[in-house]
Parts: sequence; structure tokens; C-alpha cells
Amino acid sequence: MYTHFKCYQPYHGPFDPCPPRQIACYSTPPNLYVGFQQPNLPQYNLKEALYKGTLWPCFYDPYPFEGGNNYERSTKG
Repeated sequence: MYTHFKCYQPYHGPFDPCPPRQIACYSTPPNLYVGFQQPNLPQYNLKEALYKGTLWPCFYDPYPFEGGNNYERSTKG
């Protein structure tokens, strides 16, 4: 199963002047996981579609993060 959030541990060189980041996370768009758009997909109603920025629920991406630790959000399930 895929997740919309990916995390990795960035490299920290021995002479890097910045403090090391233990983990970095980013969001991937849902359209990466859809090979092609199926006909007759479920649709949001007009008001909800305008609010979420897409007509189809499978393309909804809850970015930006709503706060908290991004790594914890990506590993919850």
C-alpha cells in the first residue's frame, strides 16, 4: 500500500555547518499512483470540490500538513 507522505534520513557530512536533521518528510501527489483515470469515478459536490481543489476524491491531497510532526502523520496508517 502506498502513502502520500514519504520520509527519509538526509545525509549529514562531517564538515556540514548546519545541525543534522534526523528525518525529512514530503508529500507526493495522488496522481502518481493512478495509471489512468477510470470512467464514472465518484465526484464531490460542487461546493466541496471547490473547497478541496479537485472534483474526484481519489485525487484529493491534504497538503499542506495541518501541523504536528510529519513523520508521525505518515506512519499512522
